[in-house]
Amino acid sequence: MIVTVVPIIEPEIKPAVPLAKVMNERLTRFAKELQDLHLRDLEQVEPMFDDLVVYIGYNSKYSVRWRVVNDVPKEVEQLVGEKCAQLGYIRWKTLTVNTFNGR
Repeated sequence: MIVTVVPIIEPEIKPAVPLAKVMNERLTRFAKELQDLHLRDLEQVEPMFDDLVVYIGYNSKYSVRWRVVNDVPKEVEQLVGEKCAQLGYIRWKTLTVNTFNGR
């Protein structure tokens, strides 16, 4: 299975807000770690050529949230949920993929 974790980051704010830059870099690092370390075992799940796409982003309280955005078996989504729960991430509950704008 091909695993891809996509960080949904804040757009660049003018003037540049240092906190936004740090939070975006942090989210990018979390996405890479989730993909390369925590979900690595899913690469061996049959069928090998299916995709798993997970979005992670922040909610309005700056908690990291996650969401599987494509059709995968229920067991795979449950495994992603368990791994994310261990990391302290929460399930993305909204139907739309939107970013939080702190203004």
